[in-house]
Amino acid sequence: MKIAINTRFLLPTKLEGFGWFTHEVVKRIVQNNPEHEFYFFFDRKYDSKFIYGDNVTPIVINPPARHPFLYYLWFEFGVKKALRKHNIDVFLSPDGYLSLGSDVKQIPVIHDLSFVHYPEDLPFLNEKYVNHYFPKFAKKASKIITVSEYSKSDIEKSFGISEDKITVAHNGIGDFFQPILEEKKKETRSKFTNGKEYFLFVSALQPRKNVTKLFEAFDQFKKETKSDVKLLMVGEKYWWNKEIKQVFDAMTYQSEVIFTGHIQAEDLKNVYGAGLALTYVSYFEGFGIPLVEAMKCELPIISSDKTSLPEVGGEAAIYVNPFSTEDIKNGMLRIFKDQSLREELIENGKSRAQLFSWDKTAKIVWDTIVEVHEEN
Repeated sequence: MKIAINTRFLLPTKLEGFGWFTHEVVKRIVQNNPEHEFYFFFDRKYDSKFIYGDNVTPIVINPPARHPFLYYLWFEFGVKKALRKHNIDVFLSPDGYLSLGSDVKQIPVIHDLSFVHYPEDLPFLNEKYVNHYFPKFAKKASKIITVSEYSKSDIEKSFGISEDKITVAHNGIGDFFQPILEEKKKETRSKFTNGKEYFLFVSALQPRKNVTKLFEAFDQFKKETKSDVKLLMVGEKYWWNKEIKQVFDAMTYQSEVIFTGHIQAEDLKNVYGAGLALTYVSYFEGFGIPLVEAMKCELPIISSDKTSLPEVGGEAAIYVNPFSTEDIKNGMLRIFKDQSLREELIENGKSRAQLFSWDKTAKIVWDTIVEVHEEN
């Protein structure tokens, strides 16, 4: 079988979201199936560490696809041509984008439909592109893979897709994420928060991550407790919009919020391990990988009660209404004041984390590829 894979998010210095999913899943299916041929479609110069076996042929397709007009050119001309040229049997696209003009069997991974429910959170042209094309991609697909039962139901209802066409493959978690020793916790707090305890946020800073309400809640928490607890924000300011800026600028305890930007994997593991709690109050998620990373690092979780997050967090989190500053603040107070609650959440997280494995995810993705290939 000849399988082509959209690998444009395998970026050596910025492996996030789609890129992590692609890396963890594709590495496994390539190495577990050496008898098959894989063609990786990059949109720029690639790093050789992402060529996972001798059965991989890397192909760079121009132009780099980082703008709606270029998405169209890349998928409808470059990808279509490459699929035909290499006589591909199945095309897997981990970011959900397909080539509508190709008659090759195609499988998108549609992680979530946040753009359907909150179109205002995206830049204008991106929003128009995804809301125009993703319903078409869903109908074009031979099968769809998604990362939660919530997203499966959402795709079914929003795009009118039969549930039989949609397969759930939860995101996984690697063994890299582990609890750290007390000495390393102290060292990490010294490095990032001047030795102080902190609530942790991990993700790109964008509107649907609900950082405005998090800032407001943290400000109220500080006013009530007068504690020296910090808020550590780990992630790039991708869409630091006017509203986020206004809320941040209005904070009384603005100086207690620490921004790290993107950090290396070892530091990321350590900031999970040394935190007081993960504060992940996004109002829309298809999965919520930081919840599982926190479980593996034995960090309690304060989570939004919306969309897929309760499905992922289970009993390892306390849940708050992401639209209520008061509710988020109260969640912070509970975690801050109640050590037995923190210990209970940590214990629950240890067992729950066992449910999520990239090996399981990769097997489901591979089985879906085989199923699509064998269909008439």
